[in-house]
Amino acid sequence: MASSRKVIPIAPVSGASNDGEQFVSMYQKQATIYPRAVKGWFATWRWVFVWLTQLLFYGLPWLQWGGRQAVLFDLDAQRFYIFGLLLYPQDLIFLAALLVLSALALFFFTAVAGRLWCGYTCPQTVYTEIFMWAERQIEGDRIARMRLDQAPWGANKILRKGAKQGVWMAIALITGFSFVGYFTPIRELAAAAVALDMSAWNAFWVLFYGAATYGNAGFLREQMCKYMCPYARFQSALIDKDSLVIAYDAGRGDPRGSRSKKTNAAAQGLGDCIDCTLCVQVCPTGIDIRNGLQNECIGCAACIDVCDDVMDKMGYAKGLIRYSTENGVVNGWTRLQMFKRALRPRVLVYGAVLSAASIAFAASVAMRSPFKFDVVKDRGALARVVEEGAVENVYRIQIMNRTEAPQTYRVAASGIDGLEVLAMPASAGPAAVASMPVSLRLPFAVAQGLAGRSVPVVFEVRGVERSAGTGTESVVQFEKATFFVPR
Repeated sequence: MASSRKVIPIAPVSGASNDGEQFVSMYQKQATIYPRAVKGWFATWRWVFVWLTQLLFYGLPWLQWGGRQAVLFDLDAQRFYIFGLLLYPQDLIFLAALLVLSALALFFFTAVAGRLWCGYTCPQTVYTEIFMWAERQIEGDRIARMRLDQAPWGANKILRKGAKQGVWMAIALITGFSFVGYFTPIRELAAAAVALDMSAWNAFWVLFYGAATYGNAGFLREQMCKYMCPYARFQSALIDKDSLVIAYDAGRGDPRGSRSKKTNAAAQGLGDCIDCTLCVQVCPTGIDIRNGLQNECIGCAACIDVCDDVMDKMGYAKGLIRYSTENGVVNGWTRLQMFKRALRPRVLVYGAVLSAASIAFAASVAMRSPFKFDVVKDRGALARVVEEGAVENVYRIQIMNRTEAPQTYRVAASGIDGLEVLAMPASAGPAAVASMPVSLRLPFAVAQGLAGRSVPVVFEVRGVERSAGTGTESVVQFEKATFFVPR
């Protein structure tokens, strides 16, 4: 089934041969982009990242940690497990910090080397690569797919198209299932799926994310990168003439023209570009990199691999299309010269801010207390006089156990001489909340001097955290409150 993906018109290339012009014209008129398979250094690295990201994505939900799923975002219980870390909705500050770190990393790496994220690890790129691989295995490479689409419907076409759609749907459903497995324990989800007893909501989200994967990677493909992803729109503000991007060396390649391998190109007044248009054929977004860097370029480097292969066959030096900087291409700089220019002020600022923010984030997570408590004053009994004229204030303390082991807590208070704490030790189960009433009592002699005042006090909650192996370690937290003495 042909998709409706369109190709942005390519401007005519000056100096191109008639054959090349005819091919480009034909390519412009195609309603579907048919990326050609390519092999090479960068293609290998793309597949390395495909394997790494998908092994992580599909495998992580099945990993166990302390008798539970290692990474689980339990929305029903409002608990988020990330290996040994237990987070609550109140800890969304960590998510906000992580998003800030991601933005800073995006700024830093884009300023240094352009759209590395898009070309190698973006989910849209990764799943499009997987879907195109399945498409090639079933329908063949570029020319075979073009012929199949142009052929009348018959048994062969129906079989191949049906098989492709079936494989795409299977990949999409597995992807949707794995995604939902981060929010519902995946082993329970798998058992329910096998027994055809999956809940309506789980089934809906599996189908929803499966359909999103199927549509984005199977049909929308480059349209997601061209029109829907905002990154392409603001990358021009993040890169400059010293950013490492994919560049065509026009000084070396132009004038372009086809020629025999035995032909002396210099004698004919031609550059190294033989105008084979293979760089256009392998491009997943259908652009011609020879027209310069464009928003649609996702930095996948497929054009570099295929051009280097052509240069090898022609006996020319590689690198007609290469990772370079605009200044590097214009001035003919070496890699060392370009790398030195990479350490420019904006990159150093981005790097320093990213490093500082990363260290602060790691430290805050490492120093996060194993429990958190809040003090609520009993408004129904603001203050009362008890036996022997003592003044008593009643509070309620809620303690959130952030560990996966039962904990015991003891309460103390300070701030007024002679203050007495009346409270029993409280216990909270794993990842549970304990609520305990606490009374603070002030002797009559002290209370007389503070009549009519609200005096600040400090609650101290001490938790006993069982350490792995030797004894216990006390963890203390403090919270301010007020003690009211009536007239």
